[in-house]
Amino acid sequence: MELVKNRIVIKVGTSTLTNERGEKKLRSFDQLARVISDLNNLGYETILVSSGAIAVGVNKLQMKERPQEMRLKQASAAVGQCRILSLYSKFFNEYDKIIAQILLNADDITHEEKKENLINTFDTLLEMGVIPIVNENDSVSYKEIESEDKIFGDNDMLSAVVAVLCRAEKLVIFSDIDGFFDKDPRLYTDAKLIECITHIDEEVISLAGGAGSRRGTGGMKTKLQAATLATGQGIDTIITNGSNSFSLYDIADGKKVGTLFSGRKK
Repeated sequence: MELVKNRIVIKVGTSTLTNERGEKKLRSFDQLARVISDLNNLGYETILVSSGAIAVGVNKLQMKERPQEMRLKQASAAVGQCRILSLYSKFFNEYDKIIAQILLNADDITHEEKKENLINTFDTLLEMGVIPIVNENDSVSYKEIESEDKIFGDNDMLSAVVAVLCRAEKLVIFSDIDGFFDKDPRLYTDAKLIECITHIDEEVISLAGGAGSRRGTGGMKTKLQAATLATGQGIDTIITNGSNSFSLYDIADGKKVGTLFSGRKK
């Protein structure tokens, strides 16, 4: 697969977009829009994969906690997706950029004709200078919320699937910590950041631990799964802290940020 130079997929998670109370972090939305717009002006083609629909919907609907019933999760996702896209539209518009929403489910990837149409849509939008914003279609796709038959599993994996479909040169996965550590830095003060990983083996997988923040569903394990898929297609994958969107400038310039999982060259 020939990668497209200067094409970057950026995945941002719930923990980056919302606080512990489930409220939206407006500064995070603004910083993301500003940096991505600026990269676009510099000649980079950017695709944003954004989580947070259920969490934002739960807050908007004034639910006391994340619901367990499928119908309530789907309703929360439908409300939250509107709120999130409204915010992205507002902030990207401030920087004179056009965005497009793409909601995916498993059929879009597994059905060959749909997949080809999807690739054509991405390519056309990027050629026109539009910034696609991607999410799972949680409001109708029960598999992607809690089924064991998940294809994406989490938006980490969705971002890797999008990166492969779009032949991106880089995949950036924002986390709530600075990268991939030899142990959980939230529990161990002597945890060390691993700056570069050239091969994801059982030893690396054993370091991944469990789930991530309570507002999202992904932890380092799902990020490793995404990195495995992307690097297998030659795509460099970077895991770093989503609290600093400005690190995207250094990543675009090839500087060391967070943890780099080197794409395997074929």
